[in-house]
Amino acid sequence: MKTFRQVENLTVSFLIAYCTLACAPVLAEDVIPDNPVLKDKFFIGIGGYLPTSSTDVRLDSATLGVGANLNMEDTLGLDERKLAPEFLARWRFTERWRMEMEYFQLDRSGTRTLSGAIQIGDKVYSANEDLQSEFNIAVTRISVGYSFFKTADKELGIGIGMHVAEIETRFNGSLVGEEGSDATAPLPVLSLYSQFALTDKWSVGARFDRFALEVNPYRGDITSVGLDLQYQAFRHIGFGIGFRTLDVELEAEEGDFRGKIESRFSGPIFYMNASF
Repeated sequence: MKTFRQVENLTVSFLIAYCTLACAPVLAEDVIPDNPVLKDKFFIGIGGYLPTSSTDVRLDSATLGVGANLNMEDTLGLDERKLAPEFLARWRFTERWRMEMEYFQLDRSGTRTLSGAIQIGDKVYSANEDLQSEFNIAVTRISVGYSFFKTADKELGIGIGMHVAEIETRFNGSLVGEEGSDATAPLPVLSLYSQFALTDKWSVGARFDRFALEVNPYRGDITSVGLDLQYQAFRHIGFGIGFRTLDVELEAEEGDFRGKIESRFSGPIFYMNASF
């Protein structure tokens, strides 16, 4: 898709800019920055996430078989871009060990008149039927990390954690009625992270999460990238902008959820933070 090619190009640009900024203090041989973000024990941030979304859903039936593959934005009219609340937290419980949490919730709905009949789960919606749809997702990322390289202005580490995706899908036809499914996917991830102080007030950070899991009859796959530029305007108060990508794939052949969901989110994040 063209949109996601643009996102990939933007991500590469962010990475190049990140490496350039991170190396700047070293190349300039300046005094080592004393930035609170790299040493404060507690960090709390609240703001917004404005992702471009692409969601493909397929709900299967034990009696009717495999359902239709639906793109929720193109086929069913969900907004491709919508602002979602974002929450971040970090706790440095020792000099090198840290715990992180990040959360966002995105609820979307739309209505379309169907051009042809489609099967969704145990229901078959007919042509020219008005179909209301909802796709709600809440993602909580929790991880524990160890900084194997740590100085006053630089930090590199590895971590392990989970992305818990709570997904709710609902379809309601004007003739047939409602169909839907809920799924909770606790997907484990391995992480790489870094933070660099550029000055006493400016810092940059990056994170990469990746994991794939297959345990019959379930299969999950997740990739996540986070980039941040932070400005500590006051000793305990700062502001941040960044970029997040999240690709989640969940598939199951039986149980409460039967089918497949692929969700992709990419976009900017902005927040206000407190650290102490």
